[in-house]
Amino acid sequence: MMDRWLPPNAAAHGAQIDGTLTWVHWLMLVLFIGWLAFFVIALWRFRRSRNPVANYTGVTSHASTWLEGAVALAEGILLVGLAIPLWKDRVADFPDEKDAVVVRLVAEQFAWNAHYPGPDGVFGRTSIDKIDLQSNPLGLDRDDPAAKDDVTTVNQLNLPVDKPAIVHLSSKDVIHSFNVPEFRIKQDAVPGIDIPVWWVPTVTTAKMREKTGKPEFVYEIACAQLCGLGHYRMRGFVTIQEPAEFQAWMDEQVAAAATSGEDDFFN
Repeated sequence: MMDRWLPPNAAAHGAQIDGTLTWVHWLMLVLFIGWLAFFVIALWRFRRSRNPVANYTGVTSHASTWLEGAVALAEGILLVGLAIPLWKDRVADFPDEKDAVVVRLVAEQFAWNAHYPGPDGVFGRTSIDKIDLQSNPLGLDRDDPAAKDDVTTVNQLNLPVDKPAIVHLSSKDVIHSFNVPEFRIKQDAVPGIDIPVWWVPTVTTAKMREKTGKPEFVYEIACAQLCGLGHYRMRGFVTIQEPAEFQAWMDEQVAAAATSGEDDFFN
């Protein structure tokens, strides 16, 4: 039922997230109906015409105790049976980086800067004194041998389908929040802290366009934290490609960086 009201799922863990949301909302519905019924019954049973004089003994039934216990049990089952295992899977059981695409994503007012390590798998050195907001927002030091094959983009994140993606989030200025609803991912990017998130994309951009019937569909990175006057225009995009397409894209970016000796950026 819940998936009718959510964006289409495009991540391997999405069904777990949606299932947890579904059970939580069912519990909230039961509680809403139960408390509403209790309110109506209380109004009727303890109306003034039936109780003109205060009764200091009150209700002696233990039904409310059993009901409170049932609610606590249901919440415990949701917490221990669904929420904690899901949290462990997302936070404690990261895939090995050698089996994943690893990207650094640095937020700033008002853009998303992506940094790929290139074919050598090693991130090049960055330096504050090399930062240029137009040509080198990450301050990548191309004199560092490890940085010569690195790829950087602005507001554009490319990933292959069906392969774990590990994104290390950080921020240059204030707190931002990385949010892509179709991947069921939302995580704050905090200045001075490296916060990794991971997921496995399961639907390419091309297939999602077919699935939704929207030829212009794109996975959009929305900043979910109010971060300043330009917050509304802090939009990035994720393109999910077939492995061969992603590799061709990466080869093209590496070649362009090697030829120009400068960062290649995309808006």
